[in-house]
Amino acid sequence: MLNPTPVVLVTSKSKTNKLNIFTVAWVSTVCTKEPIIAMGIRPERLSYQYIKESGECVINLPTKDMVKIVDYCGVRSGKKEDKIKHFNLKLHEGISISTPSLQCSPVALECKVKSITPLGTHDLFLLEVLNVKVDENLLDSNNKICFNKANLICYSHGEYYGLISEPLGSFGYSVKKKNKKTKRRNKKN
Repeated sequence: MLNPTPVVLVTSKSKTNKLNIFTVAWVSTVCTKEPIIAMGIRPERLSYQYIKESGECVINLPTKDMVKIVDYCGVRSGKKEDKIKHFNLKLHEGISISTPSLQCSPVALECKVKSITPLGTHDLFLLEVLNVKVDENLLDSNNKICFNKANLICYSHGEYYGLISEPLGSFGYSVKKKNKKTKRRNKKN
């Protein structure tokens, strides 16, 4: 019932260099230093096998333009077809790992497996982020990532939604001290 959730496309590579892509909606940042992501994966998924044996994967953040790819890769098995080939997806070589990322994804997180914990229907993968690839068009003059330009999507109860493009606030804004000009203006009113 925790909704909405991020939705990502995960690329993985087997020991024999076979590639796969699949959709995951159960993924979250769980630690800053070192950067760790938690991801729930069903053991029967092909990518589960690839990630477990290679010890790595790439979490690709999809855009509104990629929603059909996201849906297809969530309902079709890599055991029956090559989804990368189906969509003619272009790949970027890995920098810190051997698994490639999606060229069409504006942000890609190269990860290595820290641990796998069986939970029931899904196993919990803790993934250390080794490298982050970001489309340079998303960076401002201070090299801050402007996610509002990325057109990212989320998933909620079987439907995909675009994220709003303007922030509702920034971290700490609710307790930020007002500047003196604002205080003076408020006193006059």
